[in-house]
Amino acid sequence: MIAVIDYGMGNLRSVQKALEYVGQKTIVTSDISEIEKADKIVLPGVGAFGDAINTIREKGFDKAIYEGVKKDKPFLGICLGMQMVFDKSYEYGEYEGLKLIPGEIKLLPDNVKKPHIGWNSLNIKMRSPLFDNLGENPYVYFVHSYYLETDAPVVSATTDYGKEIQVAVQKDNIFALQFHPEKSGDVGLEILKNFGGL
Repeated sequence: MIAVIDYGMGNLRSVQKALEYVGQKTIVTSDISEIEKADKIVLPGVGAFGDAINTIREKGFDKAIYEGVKKDKPFLGICLGMQMVFDKSYEYGEYEGLKLIPGEIKLLPDNVKKPHIGWNSLNIKMRSPLFDNLGENPYVYFVHSYYLETDAPVVSATTDYGKEIQVAVQKDNIFALQFHPEKSGDVGLEILKNFGGL
């Protein structure tokens, strides 16, 4: 069972539908006991970092996430859910993230249109089980104005948008994607199927 954490922000149903389409039993829940019982955890998200991380702490979802990660359950952060995995974000202020992986979330460079909306190809940097069977030069769908900067050896893919930006990471059982696999056609479904098969 995959638990998709419902903290009131994000495209929860489309993530759930995409996971179910590739054969994964999935529940969208704000019940901490359901999250704790699940085999895998997905943290999606669309919106502002500060509101999201504050809600996650207020509702105790952060503790459920830490506990799940500690027990080696596969964890997937999507879009804003990816950004919250890191140390801090500078979106409309400065906010502490979940600090599961070192890194900071910053505004996209001045020379590009914000938000970054649309299809871009992935530059695969590290073998990741999420990227099995994707073929050459896979395209995925993005909607974001902020992006990751990390020096940690965790970056599994980048894309080119004004400059090379880091858009996928993996550290042990933690996976995070800046793009939306649930909106990325067959490539995204394959990524979600790979996550479900971990």
